[in-house]
Amino acid sequence: MFARQHVVMPSAESAPKGRPTPILSPDAEHYLFSQPLNPPYPAGHEVAIFGLGCFWGAERLFWELGDGIWITAAGYAGGYTPNPTYEEVCSGRTGHTEIVVVVFDPKAISYDTLLKTFWEAHDPTQGFRQGNDIGTQYRSAIYTTTPEQQAAAGASRKAYEEAIAGKGYGPITTEIRPTGPVYLAEGYHQQYLAKVPHGYCGLAGTGVACPKPASAA
Repeated sequence: MFARQHVVMPSAESAPKGRPTPILSPDAEHYLFSQPLNPPYPAGHEVAIFGLGCFWGAERLFWELGDGIWITAAGYAGGYTPNPTYEEVCSGRTGHTEIVVVVFDPKAISYDTLLKTFWEAHDPTQGFRQGNDIGTQYRSAIYTTTPEQQAAAGASRKAYEEAIAGKGYGPITTEIRPTGPVYLAEGYHQQYLAKVPHGYCGLAGTGVACPKPASAA
């Protein structure tokens, strides 16, 4: 029923050339929080980056966590094309996946809480898709910004893979690696479901809770 195009990662050589100028306006603000979407961010805050399918619903998931969240923003990461457009990413040729940038205060909300939210909100075993959304741009991903995040993400993946295996799910396909360039998406994508409350949200989790990793303190 659904075309299965763009299910192979493109090469850097075949990717669109992109552009030197960011797509998002430099003075863009969060629709709900009225904070700048572009860096620099406040001292003492961390940046977390998650891909879990269409970024509209994914972004809402994280801004609804409330206290400790400075801003959330929709964007693109993990690919080749600098400053890609939405249309280029959706072509499957840029190598990017749709992501959410979460800027948070670790004194108010932990990275482990963000990881738990991430795992439980989608099915991380589907490869280049989330439900009916098919393409490399919908792959599950965690791009880390510190060595501590990398270690925590790996431990949580192991714990969640064991938990969902008991419910009949296969191996997790989530890409976990230190982040490369991150590009914020067009303004109309930012906080989309706050502007269009009944807009599309394709999130569907496994129904399995994410346990605390055995290696966690």
